Amino acid sequence: MKLPSERLFSLDLLRGFTMAAMIVVNFPGSDAHVYHPLSHSRWNGLSFTDLIAPFFLFIVGVSIALAYTKRLGTGTPKSGLYGKIVVRALKIFAIGMFLNLLPDFDFTDLRWTGTLHRIAIVFLVCALLFLHTSWKAQAWIGGLTLVLYWLAMTQIPTPGLGRVALEPGQNLAAWVDSKYLPGKMWQGTWDPEGILSTFPSIVTGITGMLAGRLMLTGFTRNEKTNYLMTAGLLSAVAGYFWGLHFPVNENLWTSSFVLVTSGLAALLLGAVYFLVDIQGRTKGTSVGLIFGANAITVYVLADVLALIFYGWRVQGSSLNEHFVSTFTQAGLAPELAGLLYSLLFVGVNFIPAWWLYRNKIFIKL
Repeated sequence: MKLPSERLFSLDLLRGFTMAAMIVVNFPGSDAHVYHPLSHSRWNGLSFTDLIAPFFLFIVGVSIALAYTKRLGTGTPKSGLYGKIVVRALKIFAIGMFLNLLPDFDFTDLRWTGTLHRIAIVFLVCALLFLHTSWKAQAWIGGLTLVLYWLAMTQIPTPGLGRVALEPGQNLAAWVDSKYLPGKMWQGTWDPEGILSTFPSIVTGITGMLAGRLMLTGFTRNEKTNYLMTAGLLSAVAGYFWGLHFPVNENLWTSSFVLVTSGLAALLLGAVYFLVDIQGRTKGTSVGLIFGANAITVYVLADVLALIFYGWRVQGSSLNEHFVSTFTQAGLAPELAGLLYSLLFVGVNFIPAWWLYRNKIFIKL
């Protein structure tokens, strides 16, 4: 496969494989039987699944740096970008709302948050920050946000509880959601994509912008790899030690969670950049490239196709239940049977993604 010189090929691959992983963990063959790495941590801790959302936001940040540097470099005025940024954010948010309404379109029990909603907000804030601040200012804003969030969550007693708490549903972020977040919440009384936790999630996007800025410098390719992976390692280590006092937690999107996951994302991007963009090792990368070319479209397709592959009932059971039951009776562990079905569903989603890519159709919001 010939590498397109005008693009950061490694970023396209990372986006595509992250999307494929998101489908695997979002659509298990059996909710009751899932390998531990393929499910979210119950509270504190970090599993493979917990990495997917922050990796995607990191990728959003890198993409902002690359795309808007190019546009500004061609003479496009900043004023000409504002409307497009806002419209794109609103489109992503609207698609998130559409998916939340599936399949019944019940407006009386509507959730106003979700993965796409958070992506829309992070994109909007980070894109505007990129247009108006230097990378040093972005680093300061990100660091200050993480410190203020840490102080707020660990020093301000939860109203009504009378003490500082970081337990599920009993923390400052949950209290803010219960007071000010409209509509249905994912966990009943609190939401993992709630109001306060959105602030540190924006910092995840900022870390991606900083990585993107590094990739645009005049350093050699090997130097970029070294600096990116060194920064990633330092970030992950710093996040680990911060996590001893402010636990790594995706639901709260803690400051330590931001540093650990952004560090791991930088390490992975650096490794893929070295292998693919520098050494040209592209064998087995087509799946990632195809999924990455229409990532948001694939995300939407997965939710729509799930209505059939997980919602359509035949003789009282859904297709995934029939599949897992059949292979479990044949001797497979139920976790393995469930994983096979989720991989099958990834393959189903790959078909329209491949068709779009083959016909050079790239749906951009």
